[in-house]
Order: sequence, then structure tokens, then C-alpha cells
Amino acid sequence: MATCRLCKGQYPTDQFIDGNGPRHLVCVRCAVEEGYLPAEDVPNLYDERTALARMSLFARRYGSIFWLFGGWIIWVLFFQGIELWGNLLLVALLLSTLLVPVLFFLRTAKFRAQLRQLTP
Repeated sequence: MATCRLCKGQYPTDQFIDGNGPRHLVCVRCAVEEGYLPAEDVPNLYDERTALARMSLFARRYGSIFWLFGGWIIWVLFFQGIELWGNLLLVALLLSTLLVPVLFFLRTAKFRAQLRQLTP
């Protein structure tokens, strides 16, 4: 899936307009917003509700990895020298580090099915 250079959304290749220069790698939604295409010429335009649902889906998919990295950074910066809470947080982070990648790959089929439902 390609990434739109304006909104950074990931869409299938049929969601992009053709062209070079400023029209290169622009999704149909951004093309309508930027004035490259009129809305009547785009039959498969993502409406606002679908775009927000797709963004929420990607946030749920990659949010656990973000929080895991954030947890490690917080532990290194603040909790490394504290005995009890540092050790408890370290154990939780170690368990999360082992569990998050496994859950990430186990939920891949569900993510792709939900993404397919949100693709017009």
C-alpha cells in the first residue's frame, strides 16, 4: 500500500491520482481538498467518517508498539534508579516486550479484514 505524500495515509494504489509533480502520490481525498480534481469525478472518495475509522484502525494496530517504546524510555530516564518501582516496571516492560510482537502478528489477519471493510 502506498502512502499519500500530503496526508500520510496508506491507501491501495487505486486511491491515487495519476500525474507528475504536485499530483504524484496524492490520494483522491487530498486531490479533492487541494483542488486537483472535482469531487464529482471521484467515485471512490473516502468520506470523513471512513477516513477517521481508518486512522483509528491504524492507531489501534501500532499504538501498543508506541507505548512499549515510550515505556522503555520512561523507565530508562526516571525509574532505573528506584528499587521497588523500577524493578516492577522492568518486569512489566519485559513481559510486554515479549507479548506485544506476538499479539501484533496474531492480529494481522483481523487488521487486514477490517482495513478491507473500510476500503471502498
